[in-house]
Amino acid sequence: MSATLLESSGVSAFCGSIAIMLSAGVQTDEACHMLAEDREDTRFGGICAHLYRDVAAGKNLSEAMRASKAFPDFACDLTQIGEATGRLENVMRDLEAYYDEEDKIFQRIRASINYPAALLCIMCVILAFTVGWILPVFVNAYDSMSGSLTSGSFGSVQLSITIGWIAFGVTLACTIFVLAISFMTRSERGRERVIGMFERFPPTADALYQLALSRFTMALATNVATNVADEDALTKALATVTHPKLRASVEKAHTSMIDIDNPRSLAQALAEARVFEPLYARMVKLGARSGDLDAVLDSLSHTFFSDAVNQIDKAVDKVEPVLAACLTVAVAASLISVMLPLIGIMGSIG
Repeated sequence: MSATLLESSGVSAFCGSIAIMLSAGVQTDEACHMLAEDREDTRFGGICAHLYRDVAAGKNLSEAMRASKAFPDFACDLTQIGEATGRLENVMRDLEAYYDEEDKIFQRIRASINYPAALLCIMCVILAFTVGWILPVFVNAYDSMSGSLTSGSFGSVQLSITIGWIAFGVTLACTIFVLAISFMTRSERGRERVIGMFERFPPTADALYQLALSRFTMALATNVATNVADEDALTKALATVTHPKLRASVEKAHTSMIDIDNPRSLAQALAEARVFEPLYARMVKLGARSGDLDAVLDSLSHTFFSDAVNQIDKAVDKVEPVLAACLTVAVAASLISVMLPLIGIMGSIG
């Protein structure tokens, strides 16, 4: 139905509203209908109306959300788990907090790169003007003075042209990259692509791993809370994992749990597969022994998410200085490309 996903703020608002209505005893179909009427003339209202029609026709909320193509896969997967385990209200509250924080993260990213991106755009125009109009003037001047020029003076012109084009190319590439990131973070589909790109970028890889770990732990806690078999809980939580490194670790844990010769408990499998760090793995083992595994996992989910947010904040804080440094280098290259021919001319005259 929907061509694009809802933004994180919209997903957060939807999940929070559903959670409030469920706590008040309102059925999911009626909740969707009320949200559709409240925002009748908006895209959000249209999506809620579509959900209401599907839920009223007998679909589960998760099925209707997936059919609308307006919600991220993780939100649909966790909603499905919440429905299957009878913890839909709790899941909706967790999703509300998760996507609200995600929206704040991407707002910070945009705020950090928009101003430097604007300056880089201006610098691109200046460099294009320099290499496209100013430097050719020097070349023509040198051609007319060729009889009195030394080879070193002519070389300074060629060097300035080379520096100018290199600076223009690098600055243009940086500008396109920064603008692409800025525009991609404005849509949920684009944000998923940015997350996938940052998963492979060393400075942000750890933060994105922690974010994926938070998602997995949240799903696992929801399943464990319903007292389903640990193997089934891990299987359902595994379905929500898209991070390649984490998925490999969880699959290893799952394999050790179903090993016929030497099966492991959930806590043992997660520890041996190094899904969690040793300290957190011990906490999971203690939670399993005390019967509070779901509470421990829920707490760890929030811990991992907070850690991921802190790491992303630190990475974002470094973005603006790096872009400012790129801008400074571009300005210096522009000045050098203009000054070198002048130095060459003065050397020839002298």
